[in-house]
Amino acid sequence: MECQRLSLPPLSAPGEVVTFYSYKGGTGRTMALSNIAVLLARRENASVPVLMLDWDMEAPGLHHYFEQHEERPGVLEFFEACRQQLERFSLEGGGGQGAGRDDALLAQRVLDAIDWQQYVVRVDQGSPLYLMRAGRFDASYSERLAQMRWDQLFDTCPALFRCFADTLAQHFRYVLVDSRTGRTDSAGICTTLLPKKLVVVFTPNRQSLEGVDALVTRAIEYRRSHEDEQRPLLVYPLPSRIEMGDGAQRAEWRRGDAHKGIAGFQPMFERLLRTSYGLPQIALDSYFDEVQLQQTKTFAYGEQLAVRIDQGGDRFSLTRTFEAFLHWMTGGYFPWQSSREIALLDAISEARQALLLEPARAVALPLARDLARLGELYRKDGRAAQALDAFRQSVEIRVRLLGEEHPDSLAGKSGMARLLRQQGKLDEARFLEEDVADVRERLQGAEHPDTLAARACLAQTLAQQGELAAALLLQDAVLASYARLLGGEHPVTLGAMDGRAATLLRMGRLGQAQQVLAKVVAARERLFGAEHGDTLRSKLALAQALGRDGDLQGARRLLDAVLQAQERRLGGDHAATLATRDLLADIAAGQGDWAGARQLHEDQVAARERTQGLDHPETLMSQRKLAEALLRRGELDAARSVQEQVLEVHARLLGEDHLDTLHSKTQLAGTLQQQGDSAAARLLEDDVLSGSERLLNAPAGDKAHAHADSVLDSARHLQATILAGRASGHEVAEPETLASMIGMLQGMIEREQYAQAGELAEHLKACLLRPGVPGKLRKRGMAQLKRMYKLQGDLDALLALQEDEVQALEGALSEARIEQR
Repeated sequence: MECQRLSLPPLSAPGEVVTFYSYKGGTGRTMALSNIAVLLARRENASVPVLMLDWDMEAPGLHHYFEQHEERPGVLEFFEACRQQLERFSLEGGGGQGAGRDDALLAQRVLDAIDWQQYVVRVDQGSPLYLMRAGRFDASYSERLAQMRWDQLFDTCPALFRCFADTLAQHFRYVLVDSRTGRTDSAGICTTLLPKKLVVVFTPNRQSLEGVDALVTRAIEYRRSHEDEQRPLLVYPLPSRIEMGDGAQRAEWRRGDAHKGIAGFQPMFERLLRTSYGLPQIALDSYFDEVQLQQTKTFAYGEQLAVRIDQGGDRFSLTRTFEAFLHWMTGGYFPWQSSREIALLDAISEARQALLLEPARAVALPLARDLARLGELYRKDGRAAQALDAFRQSVEIRVRLLGEEHPDSLAGKSGMARLLRQQGKLDEARFLEEDVADVRERLQGAEHPDTLAARACLAQTLAQQGELAAALLLQDAVLASYARLLGGEHPVTLGAMDGRAATLLRMGRLGQAQQVLAKVVAARERLFGAEHGDTLRSKLALAQALGRDGDLQGARRLLDAVLQAQERRLGGDHAATLATRDLLADIAAGQGDWAGARQLHEDQVAARERTQGLDHPETLMSQRKLAEALLRRGELDAARSVQEQVLEVHARLLGEDHLDTLHSKTQLAGTLQQQGDSAAARLLEDDVLSGSERLLNAPAGDKAHAHADSVLDSARHLQATILAGRASGHEVAEPETLASMIGMLQGMIEREQYAQAGELAEHLKACLLRPGVPGKLRKRGMAQLKRMYKLQGDLDALLALQEDEVQALEGALSEARIEQR
């Protein structure tokens, strides 16, 4: 081992600091860091400088993996020197807690005064692998460690640890920090202040997972909330000591088992990362398929480096797992990016580099192919913008090299058109599909499979554009060709029948749609089985057709069967299972089976909380539906509790005046009213009225957001509903309520929103015709009602209003005469 002072030149570009953390000991964290460090140092012909930092000073062990037993200073001594420098600068008047002190400058001054390289030792003569050990383990080590107050050091110079990490990153491509376990000051420094990336090593047990959950949340929140720490922190979970011989238990702890109270580490990290990074949905299936450190007898004893002993790299080796993990971590990829996506991105990057050196058709065409595959991957993942960009690039390359009418160019255009249709960009999709269908028919013939597929896609776009007759005509022709060429029960023919049934449903021809779908279901059951994915999708479509036709019992029977099959095959939390459960709950509610609807909504809320989080919009929508079912069953306290939870989330995430928050307040106010708490309900309604008014009168600069027509209409509807409810709840409406209703009606008339004004007008008319309404208010209100009927040309309504007005006046005069007598 080298003992002399090192001299390490700076890198051309800074490296990155990666902390390895585990909440509990015994996870194999230090073992994982050591093996990964060796693999990194071997890269690029063993020229990548890597530094390992042993910050687990209470239980140091990193040096044992490299037989580095010579006593020499390390992390503890380095920061003792930093503390001395800070004390010296404070005495000299150049540091300390002075107002306006530039922490970064002070930190750099401290680091410049210390020769940090004397604390680093090289541990491998075959690669640039270095170690800064925990410290010099002499008789005073424990006492000196106990005297090191990390919190005081941070308070004296908050930028010190960040600048220390930056200094090391200037000389090492990777700085790997072995952190202390638990919730200690030193663990906080390692996880929040130092790293760019945080590797969380854990074993599948509750203690480890709960501790990791809290630590990651705290680290990311710290980065968000502190102005000086606005740096990204990428988190990579690393499950360790996984027993490969017990597949059932491995699956339980990965996916979860509600019956055994096991949450599952994959759902936990999906929720944690989704919430931390503000993502709508992520999946870690591909990541955890590849990244699980298996328990092996060979490396259970001593400090052996698997990557030095087990160099075969077959699929059962630890080396293979470490390399798979590094594929994500060093490539800068997120854990939720699939291995397929990463492979495509790598191939595309290599092809682009090759094109810069030598533009060649042999490189460009595979690039176009990989871009198309990437676009299709993004389309299936719901990443529309990225998918469209990939498709466009692919098509541009193919058209430039192969021509507009080459089959590969046409295939690219078809893929792009399908995506545009899914995005609702129907005109663009139709333009591409018409072009593709015409070219294919001219070059390949009217009944070529590619031509028929192109015409079927065009029919879908026409149907979405509302040209249903044209769509059905095209689908009938395609279906006839398929039936003649392939047979009536060929999978492609059945797919065309599915498309035709969808158009029939759009046209309202429910009986015909049911007949077609029943044939498809029967054929797919024979061909694929009753629980095949295509069969279940056809059953869902048939159930929806039955429901629209009023056959709720038939729809429910089908949906029950589909849901049971999906729960068995996909799991209760799968997206398809959730969609079916929603449909079934709506059918149960339509039948008046509120007990059944309640149970389904409770299951749905629990599943969405697990998969999407407490604050996700779909979770909140499921909670709203649950509250409705509880109200229908008369469980007012339970409904109120759910509504209060929804309101709290909406107010916290969206603000008090957001439309969803106002809707939540309105629903809660209705429940409070049913419970007899009129005062609390009135306060909430007042909040809704004032919030709606602020929303309607938001500054002009916010119109792109807050003043979308649908938002404004909904805000006015909320106001109208509350005011109408208040007016109908009293024999004589309050003057203030009547005045507000009249003002709202006047505004709707001026905006020509007669449809929305109609319901409010009926409520207002009933209130104005009651005895005891002040004369001026009645006159103003009647004038607005007459104005609306005149502008609409509704003479019958105008005459009826005048007659009602005369009768009301006559009634008032009669009452007045009686009182005089």
